[in-house]
Amino acid sequence: MNAVNHVGFIVASYAAAVAIVGVLIAWVTLDYRTQRLRLADLEMRGVTRRSVPARPEPAIEQAKEKA
Repeated sequence: MNAVNHVGFIVASYAAAVAIVGVLIAWVTLDYRTQRLRLADLEMRGVTRRSVPARPEPAIEQAKEKA
């Protein structure tokens, strides 16, 4: 088998793979920035995450009363 006959196909395949990976990296980077901006906007509006307690103050006040 003579590889010289297939150099064009090999180069095109590698170029396509590099282009696809580059586009995916750019897409993920842009989506990450967009999601961070959306999250910051929601936090500015007062929307909280479900994993964060909604109102930690009453728990602190209860602890002070017990002490």
